[in-house]
Amino acid sequence: MKVYTKKGDKGTTQLIGGTRVPKSSLRIEAYGTIDELNSYIGLIRDQEIDPKYIAQLIETQDRLFTIGSLLATDPGKSKMKLPELEEIDITNIESWIDEMDAELEPMKSFVLPGGHTTVSYTHIARCVCRRSERIITELNATETVSPVLSSYINRLSDYLFVLGRKLTKDLNALEQPWKPRM
Repeated sequence: MKVYTKKGDKGTTQLIGGTRVPKSSLRIEAYGTIDELNSYIGLIRDQEIDPKYIAQLIETQDRLFTIGSLLATDPGKSKMKLPELEEIDITNIESWIDEMDAELEPMKSFVLPGGHTTVSYTHIARCVCRRSERIITELNATETVSPVLSSYINRLSDYLFVLGRKLTKDLNALEQPWKPRM
């Protein structure tokens, strides 16, 4: 199988199910942003962090491939069997958040992203996750998107924020509170 097909040279791409859509469509933007998020999570996973978080990030990447495939599917035309996203996936993220949060000092203010390269990568991933959530929300205004998918992405951004805080602690980095200039 060749990587290039030349079918997209005129600015369209094919969804699972056969429908061709412009590469600028919101659906393509949604799964493209999920792909970008998945790549940033891979970058975090490549850092020297606790293997427990690496395992969580690998599981997350698997779910993001599921989300990407669901978003890349024409809901009315595909007969392909795809993996599903389930409520347990959200519950898992919540338990990971709770476990990390139990080891952190309560937040007293917003924190500035940074303090260590690994933490910064985590904040970038969180921002891309939030962007994907906005795009998926906009897509859902015109085409049905599974509520589980939307909830998962929302929870994932929370996870990435807490992971950033936990990595700040693990790496002995400075968590810089935001002190607004008044």
